[in-house]
Amino acid sequence: MSVLAIVEQRMAGEVLTAAKQFGPDVKAYSIDLPYTADAYTAAVEELIRKENPQLVVFGHTYQTRDYAPKLAARFGRVLIGDVIAGKPPVFVRQMFQGKFNADVRLVGDGPHFVSIQAGAWRAEGSPQAEAFSPSPTTSRQVAEAPFREAARAVDLTAADIIVSVGRGIKEKENIPVVEALAQALGAELAASRPICDAGWLPMDRQVGSSGQTVSPKVYIAVGISGAIQHLVGMKGAKTVVAINKDPDAPIFEVAHYGIVGDLFEVVPALVEEIRKTK
Repeated sequence: MSVLAIVEQRMAGEVLTAAKQFGPDVKAYSIDLPYTADAYTAAVEELIRKENPQLVVFGHTYQTRDYAPKLAARFGRVLIGDVIAGKPPVFVRQMFQGKFNADVRLVGDGPHFVSIQAGAWRAEGSPQAEAFSPSPTTSRQVAEAPFREAARAVDLTAADIIVSVGRGIKEKENIPVVEALAQALGAELAASRPICDAGWLPMDRQVGSSGQTVSPKVYIAVGISGAIQHLVGMKGAKTVVAINKDPDAPIFEVAHYGIVGDLFEVVPALVEEIRKTK
């Protein structure tokens, strides 16, 4: 399958990694043009008609959500948005804030259009894309200063190890117990939504459907029950370790390793053992 990857600076590596898994024939382009929905729709349409790909892959960014559905409509197609897994002809996307997954099958001739969720594919290698300068066209819109998302103090999507804390920590003064584990492992500290909503940790450390989506090599969930909104954000983790005193906590259903016990006893013991090995 021939694949055309449209990359932005954000998610460039993830888009190319996913595109290479979707088909052996991949061409990657960035658009050399100030952004407006009109201009990008016309530019990518020109590129698609030039390259004639079977599949066009985007990152599921604010920009893509703005213009890609309009672009797909020009070809009589729909955008399969926020894809988390799969390969042509079947892609998986989440429904109702991750409460269940839906398989979406490509039907008919291309081009088909897919955007991938941030964190669903871990970037491999340095992204390389050719800049495409489209033919001059008339736009109804005027480009303004580009939209910028709020700067994050930490990018959890780049972390190999994440230690995440939930309501089992009981109060803000106990956060250092879990911070010590993160420091001992050289990990990033994250949290479930209640912790960030309470102001115990900054919002940019939240993992879940309303926070960051991560795919670390190891994800350690401390005092996290495992609500679906949180599981959505950590589903890409290669190995999940859960520490919870409730043996029936939903987090144990997705954990590769589980420790049933009081985190205030288990975590300090783990930290002590880890420090002995250094």
